[in-house]
Amino acid sequence: MYVLKNKKYIIIGGVAIVAIAAGIFIKHHITVNNDEASVSIIGGADGPTTIFMAGKLQGDKKEKSDYVSISMDEAKEIFQEKGDYVIIDVRRADEFAEGHIPGAINIPNESIETEPAELPDKSQMIYVYCRSGNRSKQASQKLVELGYTSVVEFGGILDWTGDIEK
Repeated sequence: MYVLKNKKYIIIGGVAIVAIAAGIFIKHHITVNNDEASVSIIGGADGPTTIFMAGKLQGDKKEKSDYVSISMDEAKEIFQEKGDYVIIDVRRADEFAEGHIPGAINIPNESIETEPAELPDKSQMIYVYCRSGNRSKQASQKLVELGYTSVVEFGGILDWTGDIEK
């Protein structure tokens, strides 16, 4: 029986061959839709070496920015300093009236369909919160889709430990 002395080199070589073959397979089976973002799925069903890949592909379009999430503690620290930012509470008006973060303005999530008049500068830093963090994520995504470039989501007022304004 023949014993291989350098098994690790054979394993590394095998892995390299599989990686090259996968790259060639992907190159020939992936398509990019250049006029808008698309999702392509490629795959092969051949037993233990099945390869399935899915991904969002971006054509030649400029990538939109995304919003950032921070903790309530980080937001509270930021708000201790005066700055060129706006804090928006995306709860309903009645919830806002019950108490909100000092200096916040109310723009209910449900009303964000077009660019809010209260937010004329799309590059201004915008901090977004709601009651528990769900609506603030939705509103932040809507704002990004409307072209706002500096959107920071920081959860819900339920976690706020600072002052409350009525």
